[in-house]
Amino acid sequence: MTRKTADCRKYPSESHCTLTITGEEDEVLRAATEHAVSVHQHEDSPELREQIRGMLEDAPQGT
Repeated sequence: MTRKTADCRKYPSESHCTLTITGEEDEVLRAATEHAVSVHQHEDSPELREQIRGMLEDAPQGT
């Protein structure tokens, strides 16, 4: 299974967040959603999860 990455540095924010999350897709989606809610004050919703899922990238080999 291809590991996925969510990288806050690729998306502008007022907090200039530098968090990168790498793991299996479901793990990254869950952690990125929790991060978006707790740090960036987004509302947890199916729409947010789909937006995050669409932003996930394949992780480089070996990470």
